[in-house]
Order: sequence, then structure tokens, then C-alpha cells
Amino acid sequence: MIRNTERRPRAPGELGIRIVILVLAALLLMALQLTGRLQSLRSAISFVTAPAQLGATGFTRTITDAIDFVRDLGVLRQRVNELEQINAGLRAENFSLREVERENERMRRILAFAQTRPGLELRGAQIIARVIAQESTNFLNYIEIDLGANHNIAVGMPVVTEQGLVGRISEVNNVTSKVLLITDPSSAVNAILQSSRLNGIIQGTPKGDLVMDFIPQGPVFSVGEVVLTSGMGVRFPRGIPIGQVVERRQRDIDIFQQAVVRPIIDFSSLELVAIVTNFDPQEEVPALSETPTPDPASVITGTTAVTATNGITATAPVTTNP
Repeated sequence: MIRNTERRPRAPGELGIRIVILVLAALLLMALQLTGRLQSLRSAISFVTAPAQLGATGFTRTITDAIDFVRDLGVLRQRVNELEQINAGLRAENFSLREVERENERMRRILAFAQTRPGLELRGAQIIARVIAQESTNFLNYIEIDLGANHNIAVGMPVVTEQGLVGRISEVNNVTSKVLLITDPSSAVNAILQSSRLNGIIQGTPKGDLVMDFIPQGPVFSVGEVVLTSGMGVRFPRGIPIGQVVERRQRDIDIFQQAVVRPIIDFSSLELVAIVTNFDPQEEVPALSETPTPDPASVITGTTAVTATNGITATAPVTTNP
């Protein structure tokens, strides 16, 4: 069945009725307004429609807050990334400043050492050289520094730090040089025991240790004595610390006795060294302000190891020298 959708024309009577209803509604509203009852009607209507209005308002506010949160979240992420980059830059700058401070402190210590030894000729910034390479093999034990022939560096010049003797220049190129360390087996340094005043020669070993050989037989020296350069042979300035005796080796059948010496310098951590370009062999050497402490693991407290003629190791009292 097909529905007829055509609208019928309204009769004049229906239109009149609608007009009358509208007029009556207007008069009713005016009467309610004049009598004050319209406010009660408004309150009733608001009470009925308030939940729907509040729900619509809350929903709209939730949507707005969600949009604002998403936008703020993007801004916060960008700000966090910026702060992380700033923090990384500040940390890098802090590390750099710390390294500069450490380097300045090392330079100050070396320069302070130079002031205590006026007989050593030092040539400005050429004295302090940065180690740019380090190698150690069974045949050679040396470091490479960033000063060479262009800086008037020559073979044989002693190399020191504020702590003690490092070695000597063994090879020179235009802008770099090799320093043969005193721990190398081919190295030999005339040395003297500070307290007993016994002379000998410090030599390196393949293991990187130091042995003081050719000490005259008979006189007794003690574990803990400081070993200094003697200045004999005029190859090294005298009075430069080398190390400390940690063991005494003596056999009656030998012409000389030996001392095992712990180096005063940690060669594995060298960064700055000073080159002595010239020195006064007759320079008055200042007394050491501090005596290095021997390694407890390598020294028997109160005794010193002595190897007797029959090869049996015995112990002898140690005389502590002030």
C-alpha cells in the first residue's frame, strides 16, 4: 500500500484555533510574570533540565581538558628534551673543567719542583711534555713525548717528574722523542742509598722491577731506605729520588750485595714529565721533605730478607733510620 505524502491544505478554522492558543499562552505568561509565579516555573524547568545541562557541560569540559592535556604533554616532552641536552652539555663542560684543573695541578707540582732545584736548567714550556704514546715490550720500556729536536731536545737528557726520576731521552725526532724508562733492562743509573750512603747501580728487569746492584759487600743497609741518583758519571742530576728498598739480597760468596727497589713513580699513570736540558753537577740538593712508604705487601715489618751463602733465606733486624 502506497502512503500518500501529499499535505492537505489547512482549513481556516484550524489556523484560527492556533492563533487563539498562542494568544492565550502569551497572556498566561504575562499573568505569571506579573504575579511572580514565572520564576517558580523557571526553577521547576531548570530542576528538570539541570542534569542534562550539567552532563553536557561536563562532557564538553572533559573533551576540552583532554585536548589541553595532549597539547601540554607535547610541550612538556619538548621541554624535557631541551633540559636533557642542556644537562648533558653542562656535565661535559664540568668534566672538561675538572680535567683542566687536574692538569693545572700537575703542572704546578712540576713547576714547584723546578723552584726547589735552581741548579736544573729548565727551558720554559719545553720542560713539561705530554705523553702521547706508551709502549712496553720484553726488549724496550719507554714512553713517547711530544717534544723533539725542534724544541732543542737531545739524546741523553734526563726526564723527571716532581716525584722522581723517569728515565732519559733515547731517541729524538723532529717533534717527538722516546724516553727510556729506568725500569728497562738496558737502563743503568748511578745511585746512592740515602741513609747508609752506599753506592750502586740501578738497573731494570724484564718484569719491570728495579734492582740496585754492585753495592759493596760488608756494610749493612736497611729495608725502607730511599734510593737517590748519586750524580756520578754526570748523566743524571744528583739527589733525584728513584725508589725505596723493599728487600736486601746478600750472599757471602758474592763480591757485591743487591737491593730490590720499589720505584717511587707509577709509570702506568704518567701524563706529564719534565726534561732537564742542563744541570749543575755541584748543585746543593735539598733534603727530602717526605720519605716514601714501602709497599706493605713486599716488606716484612721489622726484618729484612738476607740470602746466606748456603742459599737459605734468613732474617736480620732492620735499623730504622730517621
